[in-house]
Amino acid sequence: MIQSLIKLYDRDLQNLKNEIEAYNDENDLWLIRNEIQNSAGNLCLHLMGNLNHYIGHQLGNIDYVRNRSLEFSEKNVPKVQLIAKIEATGNMLKAILPTLSDKILAQKHTEEFYDGNDSNEYFLIHLFGHLNYHLGQINYHRRLINVK
Repeated sequence: MIQSLIKLYDRDLQNLKNEIEAYNDENDLWLIRNEIQNSAGNLCLHLMGNLNHYIGHQLGNIDYVRNRSLEFSEKNVPKVQLIAKIEATGNMLKAILPTLSDKILAQKHTEEFYDGNDSNEYFLIHLFGHLNYHLGQINYHRRLINVK
């Protein structure tokens, strides 16, 4: 399963990178219009924080301190920095996911999320779904914003 997850995370982080690169105007990454509550830039920051916290820090023991509120409040991060964060997160996943043994995957996830009653394996699948949920929002945001 880990090899499949590595492949899927890699594919969809590349899709995220492509979405961010596809914005015609870098400033549009930060626009909020009508009922859209989160900009593409903030959703990208949120995804990077999410993956680095839950997989990098909690499962891989990397030195990462998450600031979730900043993921949604920080603005105007240059596109090149967002791309670098996506690439670094992809590299982190490729380094950590193969090290997770069947024993670790079967262990209960320690996070307060869902009271810690699900396995690490389940949580990795959940995080992949979370990535795709926001990836779809970013795609929709880009298509709405790029129509001027």
